Amino acid sequence: MKMINQSVLCKVAELLKHKKLTVATAESCTGGLIGHTLTNISGSSEYYDRGIISYSNRAKMELLGVKEETLKKYGAVSEQTAREMAMGVRERSKVDIGIATTGIAGPTGGTKEKPVGLVYIGLSAKDGTIVRRFNFHGDRLENKKSTCNAALQILLEYLEGKLF
Repeated sequence: MKMINQSVLCKVAELLKHKKLTVATAESCTGGLIGHTLTNISGSSEYYDRGIISYSNRAKMELLGVKEETLKKYGAVSEQTAREMAMGVRERSKVDIGIATTGIAGPTGGTKEKPVGLVYIGLSAKDGTIVRRFNFHGDRLENKKSTCNAALQILLEYLEGKLF
């Protein structure tokens, strides 16, 4: 069974506190797991502002400002949607960093073009917004944990000055 990477989590928490940065999450396929994980560290209220579980397209539009045209043209599971989710949660929450996940955790819901395990993770900060694409191959829970670990790793890379 895949585990959450505690060493990356601890580094992320330490750097967020040290740099006095705040973060908010917009989660679809992870269903709140990233927010849950970030708040497992004592003192997380110093850096974690909020988490939005935007599972439906309606929630993505209403809570994060994802454009209906984006969802129609590219779909909920797309680089474009992940980008708008990350930017939306950062701007609407007035935090330093927004992290977003959208994907197909499985075991159903996949297509040839968008298979089970396809995930997009977005990170938005004042320096810019990036989106990375992943293809995980576990069961539903493993895919959610893999996505959480990947999001934490991207956040760590940003905090270490390796993204922009």
